[in-house]
Amino acid sequence: MNQTQPLIEIKNLCKYFDLGRGAKLHAVDDVSLTIYKGETLGLVGESGCGKSTLGRVLVRMYDQTSGSYQFNGEQVPAHLSFAQRKSFSRQAQMIFQDPYQSLNPRMTVGDIISEGPAIHGEWQGNKRKEEIMRWLNRVGLVPEHAMRFPHEFSGGQRQRIGIARSLALNPRFVVCDEPISALDVSVQAQVVTLLQDLQREFGLTYLFIAHSLSMVRYISTRMAVMYLGKMVEIGPSEEVYSAPLHPYSEALIAANPFPDPKLERNREHKLLGGEITSPVNPKAGCRFASRCPIATDKCRIETPVLKESKPGRFVACHYR
Repeated sequence: MNQTQPLIEIKNLCKYFDLGRGAKLHAVDDVSLTIYKGETLGLVGESGCGKSTLGRVLVRMYDQTSGSYQFNGEQVPAHLSFAQRKSFSRQAQMIFQDPYQSLNPRMTVGDIISEGPAIHGEWQGNKRKEEIMRWLNRVGLVPEHAMRFPHEFSGGQRQRIGIARSLALNPRFVVCDEPISALDVSVQAQVVTLLQDLQREFGLTYLFIAHSLSMVRYISTRMAVMYLGKMVEIGPSEEVYSAPLHPYSEALIAANPFPDPKLERNREHKLLGGEITSPVNPKAGCRFASRCPIATDKCRIETPVLKESKPGRFVACHYR
């Protein structure tokens, strides 16, 4: 990883969904973030906090509402035409959470893997078969699988097919949207190892979205914590996990189970109280204030800015 060469730089990025009658869901709200070439940035947070929406904006499945997005030093337009979106898909791809729902059940595995290159006019003639075989082998499958359909495979095998499909266009950036959460625990480590091997082989940059903080701690270089559309903390994964700065990060990590049953049984669990702030037309102030144990009146009125509190550590909190 080269932390002097950003691949992605977003500033004040927003993605709002219009719900009608003046109501807007602030799924991603004023997020600034840098992802460096060759790194794995882990993104964690509760369900509904905007993690997947941010990932979809970065691969341009969604257009952004406002803000700035630079990819490899070039500005990405807020709204892409069909031709621009097609071109950008060569640079950025996504691996989805549910490998069964994301694969067309009426297409063979060979057709699924070769669909992207075919759209771009690649893998013509004999090369198509050669490339399909190469990718099947690279993700741990066999040539005979090319003529089968998704329902004939296990969850882990289907995710391998999804990985091959996403990487067939040789992208530079891949959003891994909870790629192991739908898999058996025994298969999760195999898929993570495969992703790491492919990253080293092709020089990939990952945004790894997950609920499992232990897995994010293991696979990622840096960790970003998101809460109700806002980025609340960013820093080296080991530092964020072992010494979180933001009260929400502390609560999130405290809720992560220990691998030792005895320690887990005896440790004190602190439950967050208060109501969750609505992301629809939210008021000014910290989104976490209603649940935060150290919140003051200032937190309910003034929105904290993500700032560098120590070298490499960023936190959006008035008191940290």
